[in-house]
Amino acid sequence: MIELKSPAEIEKMRVAGLFIGNTLQHLKSKTKVGSNLLEIDNITKSLIEKAGAKSSYVDYAPDFGSGPFGHYICTSVNDAVLHGMPYNYELQNGDLLSLDLAVSIDGWTADAAISFIVGDKKNKDGEKLISATEIALEKGIEVAKIGNRISDISYTIGKYLKSLGYKINTDFGGHGVGRTMHEEPHIPNDDKKGRGYILAEGMTFAIEPWILSTTGNYIYGDDGWTLFSADGSRGSHSEHTIAVTADGPKILTLSS
Repeated sequence: MIELKSPAEIEKMRVAGLFIGNTLQHLKSKTKVGSNLLEIDNITKSLIEKAGAKSSYVDYAPDFGSGPFGHYICTSVNDAVLHGMPYNYELQNGDLLSLDLAVSIDGWTADAAISFIVGDKKNKDGEKLISATEIALEKGIEVAKIGNRISDISYTIGKYLKSLGYKINTDFGGHGVGRTMHEEPHIPNDDKKGRGYILAEGMTFAIEPWILSTTGNYIYGDDGWTLFSADGSRGSHSEHTIAVTADGPKILTLSS
């Protein structure tokens, strides 16, 4: 069942979303060659506590993970693409880093992710991957309008990514968000048009295209959480929380 949020509730989600958008951009600006993933996690913890927010990750223990996540942000590097558990690793020049953050403030949750290249080393394949997920995200958001269907978002994302030659994995994707991090419905990154719920005012979703450079298959890391490409190729992940409104889709996780 999908809960419709009132305009006032959406604005409360926007508070969490603004914090997430600003935090991700702050972390991006501070992440340099030599930055440690555990340092990024500690900075995120401090910012969350200072804002009076609550991490959606620390105690999160779904059936697809191995016990409570235990960290404040997902840090996926190179061939890791989703649910990257921070560990003692110093980032190298040219690494592709994805940061995924979800928090709640005053009981309302938002979720977003960005990917970027660390340092100044050229990484054409990584830049292409990042551009693909960012544009796919924009296209998916554009069709999140009243009267369309859930699968129209999926179809639009998948059509664009497949046009670039990428293989799409639909095990993980977008989802409802609001009172909790994961609500109904699941929004895969590929589907046929015209299926699923009809989009209505007050629906709130996290839309999140992710791809791997040369495969659609993943494997779990030894930590039981991090998803790696099955062939060692790199991955990218882009995500925003949005609301379906009478004025069109509204992005709630933009930075100020």
